[in-house]
Amino acid sequence: MKAIMVMFDSLNRHMLSNYGCTWTKTPNFKRLEEQMVTFDQSYVCSMPCMPARREIHTGRSNFLHRSWGPLDPYDDSMPELLKKNGVYTHLVSDHWHYWEAGGANYHTKYNSFEWARGQEGDGWKSYLPPFDIPEYLDGRPGLWGRQDWVNRRYMQKEEKLPIAVTFHNGLEFIENNHGEDNWFLQLEEFDPHEPFYSLENYKELYRDGYEGPVFDWPSYHQLKETPEQIQHCIHEYAAVLSMCDHYLGKVLDMMDEYEMWDDTMLIVNTDHGFLLGEHDWWGKVMMPFYNEIAHTPLFIWDPRSGRKNERRQALVQTIDLCPTLLEFFGVDIPEDVLGKSLTDTIDHDAPVREYALFGMHGCHVNITDGHYVYMRASAGGSEHNHEHLNNYTLMPAHMKDSFDLDELKEMKLVEGFSFTKGLKVLSVPGTEKIATMGFPPATLFDGGNMLFDVTKDPGQEHPIHDPETEQRMVENMIRLMEENDAPEEQYVRLGLR
Repeated sequence: MKAIMVMFDSLNRHMLSNYGCTWTKTPNFKRLEEQMVTFDQSYVCSMPCMPARREIHTGRSNFLHRSWGPLDPYDDSMPELLKKNGVYTHLVSDHWHYWEAGGANYHTKYNSFEWARGQEGDGWKSYLPPFDIPEYLDGRPGLWGRQDWVNRRYMQKEEKLPIAVTFHNGLEFIENNHGEDNWFLQLEEFDPHEPFYSLENYKELYRDGYEGPVFDWPSYHQLKETPEQIQHCIHEYAAVLSMCDHYLGKVLDMMDEYEMWDDTMLIVNTDHGFLLGEHDWWGKVMMPFYNEIAHTPLFIWDPRSGRKNERRQALVQTIDLCPTLLEFFGVDIPEDVLGKSLTDTIDHDAPVREYALFGMHGCHVNITDGHYVYMRASAGGSEHNHEHLNNYTLMPAHMKDSFDLDELKEMKLVEGFSFTKGLKVLSVPGTEKIATMGFPPATLFDGGNMLFDVTKDPGQEHPIHDPETEQRMVENMIRLMEENDAPEEQYVRLGLR
């Protein structure tokens, strides 16, 4: 048996025709609907990028215990478990966060890996002479923004784009190995993550007559642009989405050519969505995790059941991918994995949970039953989000750097948790070193506690007052936090104890 996971970053469910969008051009995503099972109730668990990837490896939540960071020594890694059990694992990606301090040991869990350079502010190419950066609306200031424009100098032909290189590498692996057995390919694409950079053949699909400053990299903030600028940036995202669709089609074509549907599982997924002006916001981490961010697209083909062109209503999450792949290859699922194999869900929509917990370290903790979404804020407001909150880890790194000396001066060695395999862990006060990501904690939006009926109000525009439902959601939030062995300060922070 073989498996391929094609993973995109910041892939918006509500921008795909599979989920009702009528104006974006995504014919190959539409092919997924015909060839695979489409999940209508797929949700994130931990946000954003590397916390979600830790969950794909470990099958359990990240956000209650730590922020962005590497895999810990006590973590079960799905690719590593496959590798140890005779399944060859290969990662191809242009997701440059794997090669920063906060993602330093994910790729080492695979038998082999390839990295395409140049996405976002990746320190790829050097160009020291002065050169003109065009007038730019928003985006990233300083060296990071300049580095992106340096990189773009080397991406003027499509074959030079990171997405083209990544899919070339992935297709090469399939071409070379389609006749072999027992392998897993993770083909992971950074697009359509911002900046929304594509070439003219994709932009032409959404030509809008815009003639203002370049605007394809919105910072995470509330809207301040004109309606024309906002719509243009949405079109820039759509152009990248159509580019992703084009390359996805190459994988589907190769599956057809080599008749791989008979013995190859295919998963197409994402880590989270992205706000493109909905709720008056750009981004994914500074605001409550509305469904545009948290409610994700997911498609799975399992050759054992042969189910296709069907939809599933069971509530599933990112943490379920780990046990699904382990079970597919006949590898024992570790007891610390809290996700559930989706084998029976794919076959006949068997439920795997009644409630799903999701969030980001130090922000709202959220819960959904598929009908309602409840968002629980810090009891003291956003200014108290990080008080008494700790990172629990043996790998003290943030997104780009190690924990700094001032943070480490306050660290303590404490008793571990149910999943740390008997090890003590470092308790380091605080949460993600937010300033390194471009936004200080003071700007985190605090909407208070909010309850939405997403069946009647899918846009989450009208919070409701329903004490009975809120109490039910709170009780199950506590139950799931206990199942995840959440640290005591999380309950205190949320006013749950």
